[in-house]
Amino acid sequence: VQLVESGGGLVQAGGSLRLSCAASGITVEDYAIGWFRQAPGKEREGISCLSYRDGTRYYGDSTKGRFTISISIARDTAYLQMHSLRPEDTAVYYCSAVESVPPYVCNDRDIIHYWGQGTQVTVSS
Repeated sequence: VQLVESGGGLVQAGGSLRLSCAASGITVEDYAIGWFRQAPGKEREGISCLSYRDGTRYYGDSTKGRFTISISIARDTAYLQMHSLRPEDTAVYYCSAVESVPPYVCNDRDIIHYWGQGTQVTVSS
């Protein structure tokens, strides 16, 4: 199983980025695909996740209204569209997958089945 992120980079405050997570070895329909991020010295936090199977959708308070998660079943790829980026959004962003079998909480890092390698997002002020 592989989750491969792309789309990170350097952007000015107020700008936008779109992250992609290409999955192989799993069918994204069967999983809740999510995004976590980890800034230096901080814990990894769940910021968004989406289950195609049961419609579960989650956004953390810090990203609600600015970030949008989506999934392409045809491409087995998840996306995180990020707008109005702030310097505090600077972090390594990780794609995650947890099987959508209840009970599960898709933003709980302790139950994630698969992780991507991470992509750096840096927002300059």
